[in-house]
Amino acid sequence: MMDNGETILEVRNLKKYFKNRKGLLHAVDDVSFSLRKGTTLGVVGESGCGKSTLGRAILRLHEPTSGEVIFEGKNLLQMNAAQMKQMRKEMQIIFQDPYSSLDPMHTVFQAISEPMVKFGLYPDKDTLEKKVVELMDIVGLAHRLINTYPHELDGGRRQRIGVARALALNPKFIVCDEPVSALDVSIQAQIINLLEQLQKDRGITYMFITHDLSVVRHLSNEIMVMYLGRMVEKAPADELFSNPLHPYTRALLSAIPVPDLDYKPNRIILRGEVSSPINPKDVCRFCRRCYCKSEDCSRLPEPMLREVSEGHFVACHSCK
Repeated sequence: MMDNGETILEVRNLKKYFKNRKGLLHAVDDVSFSLRKGTTLGVVGESGCGKSTLGRAILRLHEPTSGEVIFEGKNLLQMNAAQMKQMRKEMQIIFQDPYSSLDPMHTVFQAISEPMVKFGLYPDKDTLEKKVVELMDIVGLAHRLINTYPHELDGGRRQRIGVARALALNPKFIVCDEPVSALDVSIQAQIINLLEQLQKDRGITYMFITHDLSVVRHLSNEIMVMYLGRMVEKAPADELFSNPLHPYTRALLSAIPVPDLDYKPNRIILRGEVSSPINPKDVCRFCRRCYCKSEDCSRLPEPMLREVSEGHFVACHSCK
């Protein structure tokens, strides 16, 4: 994976709240990070932690409540609709469900060509068809499938269409929102290898959202761990796996299955009630489930991220 040190994306104090009859649901709450060009940031956490909402808020598919999203020096949140439309060429998304993200009435050709048609990139039909075939070759779709419909294809082929659509405008940054979670293990490996090869060939920057820690370790330069809308830990991938600091991160890593019948895992079982993300109190959100909490955890304000070693950040009162 390429890493030239140049920052392509900077997220500052990003918040996304949803109105609820009981109050405000803090889906993403004061998240900040930067991403270097040509690298992959893995975002992990259990369902409902806000990782998918974070990706969509960055792309303004969900309009953020507040904060800044700086892409190549431009604040996306200050752009109007016309300016943001032009930025879509640079930023794309691969959705989790390879079926519902495709129009069932569109053929493979129509699905892949739609972004290029919308932007008027190839007005000549022959040139457009040539470009679609080229994208099909890149993602490993047979030419004979060009006039087929999504319901005629398996999940792996559908997801390849999603990848081809994301590549159609030659973007610099792609949010991969759990792109392999709905696929069989063998197909997952094919899609992951495809994404890696595309990054090597094109220098694409990824934000890879997943709940599969084995996958994210293989793909990522850095990993961010989220819990109830907050970033609780962020570190280089190898550092996070070798030296996890936050109790929640340790619990996640302990749950990774090991293909060894003689291995006796030391699982960390999280007990206690999950705090509500609606109008959360200003205390640690993991406190109720934490197995190493101290008196400070329920007394002090919510812990802020601090750098404990180079590039390794954690938000915890108990972590030393």
